[in-house]
Amino acid sequence: MKLSARNQLKGTITEIETGAVNAIIKLDIGGGNIIAATISMDAVKSLNLTAGKEAYAVIKSTSVMVGVE
Repeated sequence: MKLSARNQLKGTITEIETGAVNAIIKLDIGGGNIIAATISMDAVKSLNLTAGKEAYAVIKSTSVMVGVE
């Protein structure tokens, strides 16, 4: 698989929280870092995602914002 996105982080799925329409996938990318992504249940099924499976977090964004008070 080749993608134009340069931010591709390989990890292991640690948890899948399923809902009616979407799921939250938690991906351990090492060093104590977990990335969470909300994707459709259709995507979970078509990619056959399960806990323990290796996957990639692919991040393509023009900006990322974080704020605190």
